[in-house]
Amino acid sequence: MINVPRGTEDILPEQTKKWQYVERKLQELGKAYNYQEIRTPIFERTELFQRGVGDTTDIVQKEMYTFNDRGGRSLTLRPEGTASVVRSYVENKMHGSPQQPTKLFYFGPMFRYERPQKGRMRQFVQFGIEALGSADPAIDAEVMAFALDCYKTLGLKSLKLVINSLGDMESRTNHRNALIEHFTPHKEELCKDCQNRLEKNPLRVLDCKVDRNHPAMKTAPSIMDYLNDDSRNYFDQVKMYLEQMGIDFDVDPNLVRGLDYYNHTAFEIMSDAEGFGAITTLSGGGRYNGLVEELGGPETPGIGFALSIERLLLALEAEDISLPFDESIDCYVVAMGDEAKKEAVKLLYNLRKQGLKTDMDYMDKKMKAQFKAADRLKARYVIVMGENELNEGKVALKNMETGEQSDQSLDQVVSYLKEAVQGGTGND
Repeated sequence: MINVPRGTEDILPEQTKKWQYVERKLQELGKAYNYQEIRTPIFERTELFQRGVGDTTDIVQKEMYTFNDRGGRSLTLRPEGTASVVRSYVENKMHGSPQQPTKLFYFGPMFRYERPQKGRMRQFVQFGIEALGSADPAIDAEVMAFALDCYKTLGLKSLKLVINSLGDMESRTNHRNALIEHFTPHKEELCKDCQNRLEKNPLRVLDCKVDRNHPAMKTAPSIMDYLNDDSRNYFDQVKMYLEQMGIDFDVDPNLVRGLDYYNHTAFEIMSDAEGFGAITTLSGGGRYNGLVEELGGPETPGIGFALSIERLLLALEAEDISLPFDESIDCYVVAMGDEAKKEAVKLLYNLRKQGLKTDMDYMDKKMKAQFKAADRLKARYVIVMGENELNEGKVALKNMETGEQSDQSLDQVVSYLKEAVQGGTGND
């Protein structure tokens, strides 16, 4: 037997219903915030992620699925969505549109080679948004509000928004120099990754999971002490807009996102639900002014976030939230005899053309077993067809909720049932 690869999973029908419900709600939220969907390739040129995500990140150094195609070109299964969206933004000259900022959302599988654990897979699905073209602090607040609404619209309550400012280039340079000076005396005590990061990107040292309990981490220089007036003013405006929307937040000066392209606003949304597990972060994002230029485009500010659908579903489970999707079908057709089956196939097709969710037996079951199948499918109505009904040009229609049964003309049952389901009681 061939098993599913480690770090991947089959999403079976009883689970896909939850996925579809969540995806539909997120799409509706995208429309409410006036974001448009974009779809990018699952694999890209490796250079895109080396330049866009950063050579010093764990993603690029350890986690990418990279291969050479038959032409010798190095390609990589996308480990995250922002670099691909920005590449498309530049390549397709979206910056030339009169409608700015360009506001985009995406769904799609991402791939990272890391140790699989609950809520962290090697293939996982992200939903994310990118707002490109505006340096207004108000849109930072909008993106964070959007991220929170992704969870609130599904009923989650145990949420915490944590924010930080990474500052502009001047602020980051001054903070970078302070970090190097602080950690250099402890260099040999740090893990090998942090020893390499110290010179190339010391901010990443603060994000290390291996050295997070090292005493030097607790006394590391805070970015808040190195923000210049422009950066501090920008961050104050972001906080003001969040307060205007009534959104609670905590400021964590040690919050560092795992990708090199972030500057100014950085944020994470965490779950406080009991039993959620050690990894409490649900999603994260931030501002990435400079990334568009790095990928060959004009000077363009940007901000976005991404969330894992898998972790969102785990959060729903932790808070014991049941999604209110409709698992029933509108009608099940019970056919007895060959002639009735021929007519049932035709009737089923006509019912479906009217938008009704319908099914019938394909296993030659007895009538009693067919009714049991209708119960399992939570059919709202059952149509019974046999030789006697056909000879009289009618069918027996049973309302499974009330138990009421009536005879309906074979020629009129489609319109009758459509009105009963969609006109009378509504159809989810």
